Amino acid sequence: MTDDRGASDDRGPAQGAAELRRVRTWLWIFVVCLVLSGLTAFPLESESRWLAELVGGSPLGRAFPETTAWAERVRDGLADTNTRYPFLAYGTDWLAFAHLVIAVAFWGPLQDPVRNVWVIRWAMIACAGIIPLALICGPLRGIPLYWRFVDMSFGVVGVVPLLIVLRGIQRLERATAPRGESPLAA
Repeated sequence: MTDDRGASDDRGPAQGAAELRRVRTWLWIFVVCLVLSGLTAFPLESESRWLAELVGGSPLGRAFPETTAWAERVRDGLADTNTRYPFLAYGTDWLAFAHLVIAVAFWGPLQDPVRNVWVIRWAMIACAGIIPLALICGPLRGIPLYWRFVDMSFGVVGVVPLLIVLRGIQRLERATAPRGESPLAA
């Protein structure tokens, strides 16, 4: 296609459909990761036991014994807490539920990403918020610095598919904008 000046215009239905598929694929990846992250908040005691065994018997654990000590402390703390105060695990049940509910919020962008771009921006803000939370609350709770970096990586890694989706939505918006009109700023 060419515009009134004869310049090539590669916008079209095929490009829009391909971009929509890419956006939805990345959204599904993000949603599946959110759901898996939420589901792993339920069996924390079992997972901490597996982590302590894995780290303790690995080259990482031998090279960094403080990592093994931390994994064992977490395992023992969760086991003791679940034995003595099982109601405290209810808080992580709510954490798991929150991840599942947040995943549901992406139903709108999966259906109409351009109209629901605000969900993507909101999720990017949430990813950014992980960093100050880990930096502020981590020391208050006695979380080792290296583990705070693990926690912060969820925000850093999580924002990558969201950036890809946001750029895809911007391309979709341009591809579907009526000729002669500029799309709303995305």
